[in-house]
Amino acid sequence: MSQHIAKPRTTAVILAGGTGQRVGLSIPKQLLKIAGKAVIEHTLTTFENADSIDDIIVLMAPGYVPDVEKIVAKAGFTKVKKIIEGGSTRNETTERAISALGEGLAEGEDRNVLFHDAVRPLLSQRVIDDCVAALDRYQAVDVAIPSADTIIVTRTHGEDGEFITEIPDRSRLRRGQTPQAFKLSTIRRAYDVAAGDPNFQATDDCSVVLKYLPDVPIHVVAGDEYNMKVTQPVDVFIADKLFQLASTAAPEQNGEEAYRELLTGKTVVIFGGSYGIGKDIAELAESYGADVYALGRSTTGTHVENPEEVDDALSKAYGETGRIDYVVNTAGVLRIGKLAETDNATIEEALKVNYLAPVQIARSSYKYLAETNGQLLLYTSSSYTRGRAEYSLYSSTKAAMVNLTQALSDEWAGDGIRVNCINPERTATPMRTKAFGQEPAGSLLSSEAVARTSLDVLLSELTGHVIDVRQQDPTAGAAKASGFEQALATVLDRQDGV
Repeated sequence: MSQHIAKPRTTAVILAGGTGQRVGLSIPKQLLKIAGKAVIEHTLTTFENADSIDDIIVLMAPGYVPDVEKIVAKAGFTKVKKIIEGGSTRNETTERAISALGEGLAEGEDRNVLFHDAVRPLLSQRVIDDCVAALDRYQAVDVAIPSADTIIVTRTHGEDGEFITEIPDRSRLRRGQTPQAFKLSTIRRAYDVAAGDPNFQATDDCSVVLKYLPDVPIHVVAGDEYNMKVTQPVDVFIADKLFQLASTAAPEQNGEEAYRELLTGKTVVIFGGSYGIGKDIAELAESYGADVYALGRSTTGTHVENPEEVDDALSKAYGETGRIDYVVNTAGVLRIGKLAETDNATIEEALKVNYLAPVQIARSSYKYLAETNGQLLLYTSSSYTRGRAEYSLYSSTKAAMVNLTQALSDEWAGDGIRVNCINPERTATPMRTKAFGQEPAGSLLSSEAVARTSLDVLLSELTGHVIDVRQQDPTAGAAKASGFEQALATVLDRQDGV
């Protein structure tokens, strides 16, 4: 009779001992905010959400442990078990982590450990899972990607500067990333041997195993280009843009009854609810038992550009139901034309409806959503990443919706209010038909598909996200997990979108 062997626990060690000197900061770079959150919070979120990770230890730069403790408490990370000060060098920090990992282990007990740079916030779940899976067969695992650049070896000759001495074969060169994964017993043994070397120094942990445990093979897991390290000022800009472009999956509910259970008794206020996406959301939410207030110029006479009418609509919904759980704004105008030939009235209308109205709706909704820990849902357009000729007003105001979403999600996080933004592919709506006329059947996303995804977002715990909805998705347009790997594809897809 075979005996079941328990799978070892897997701990992620977040190495956050670096400073912000290279990015010109007075604080550690892992505390720098990117896409509304500290870099280390993005990194911790990835490991918190990884099914293959059991717990997390953070090694933080001396003097900044309280800052991480506040981030962990506010975000509600349950897997973070210890936050301790790192050492003065990478090696010393790893040694402190090894010591902390050994506490409480029974004799002969081992565990998996993944060492990851805190300033690599774009790590994918796939890489984490591949590392953990590889530890079933190997004692040491590295993550690397092929080098797109030719690597040269140089030597300095006095005041004459550097000269090339060798150009290695690029096909065999890889760029190392993290995590680096080990059996705890293996990395501990490597450091024990290294302790006997008076000249010991290393910038990563796989090199310690390679040098001091040469008989231990180090398996290589494929990394990805998005797993970049934020070390230079340009990295901050690139990482921020990647977070902005990366689409997010809206988790679907498990069956019709789940929607009904979550929406019955909830109040949904929809501006722009007369037709199109807004009308479809209203009908869908109402079918699941929600109290829905679908407001629009042509049905209820509600003008979103008028702050008093917005206030009155919210006040009425609250007065009749005693709560407002979700506020949705799908109202918008699409005016195409060259800016130099556009009259003042058209410019004013575009700015009032597409920008000032969402701002006013957000401000007026705040007090109601704070009571229910509710959500504000805004809408952008596929043209927000790059403005196009003759769409200057529309594109720029839709880009503003993304920034407004990210800013408010951060500003209102402490009040328990979630703020998200839907980015539909070209969608069959009356507004689009009015602007472009009839288009080929099947070339547009249906407004019903966007409405379904919108409902999934409202019922999720997401906040601060831009959720893409695409026609080619296999489940009738529902936004699926695409992550940072789709950022480039997203940009390309949007080149002809509005």
